[in-house]
Amino acid sequence: MPATIEIAIGAIIVSLAVSIVLGTLAAYRRGLVTDQVIRVVTLVGLSVPTFWLALVSFYVFFLELRIAPGSGRISPSITPPPRVTGLYTVDYLLNGDAVGFFDALAHLALPVMVLSLVTIGLLTRFIRTSVLEVLGSDYVRAARAKGLPAMRVIVDYVLRGASLPILTVVGVAFGALLSGTVLVESVFAWPGLGTYAYNSAANLDLPGIMGVGLVVGVIYLLINFIVDLLYGVLDPRVRIA
Repeated sequence: MPATIEIAIGAIIVSLAVSIVLGTLAAYRRGLVTDQVIRVVTLVGLSVPTFWLALVSFYVFFLELRIAPGSGRISPSITPPPRVTGLYTVDYLLNGDAVGFFDALAHLALPVMVLSLVTIGLLTRFIRTSVLEVLGSDYVRAARAKGLPAMRVIVDYVLRGASLPILTVVGVAFGALLSGTVLVESVFAWPGLGTYAYNSAANLDLPGIMGVGLVVGVIYLLINFIVDLLYGVLDPRVRIA
């Protein structure tokens, strides 16, 4: 489970950072060339099969260009860190091992990139729609009329107003990342929940399959609960209600 959590957290952080920029830019440039290009890119990201993208990335960046490490969580020459959280990058940092940390981070790069490209397509299109709805609000027009800087209007008014629906989709996407990494983990020989589920199915291990199903269900329950709590943090009206 910690191995899957590690790549899922990395993928959702990268996806959210890129999607906020692309989705907001597409909304502000609605109907222009920038908007059309971003929409095409996100459509491609949603359409490309994950397993194909993982295979191509592994072939190009590892076998051909040799700029990314091979499969697994760390190199064979690196000793695993003392187990604290089960997240290798965090455990290496807690142990003060810079070499191990950067090696684990390098092994994270390709799986995170593949998962991020698929998730970016979903989040960008949804953020664009949410931002477009907020841009027509009276308080956004009032902020512009007062002459506030554009960046402040985007951060303090537009993104905050669109944060609740965005948070809902991020929660669903994070749950999907935690439960749907079977193919990516298989390609990169990542010893996570997806690999365990695949091996359980291949070996007809019924308790293992039931265990994975139970864990995935609990994950979605916890994520939805956390999202509900964050609603009150982002919107005072929810706390009052």
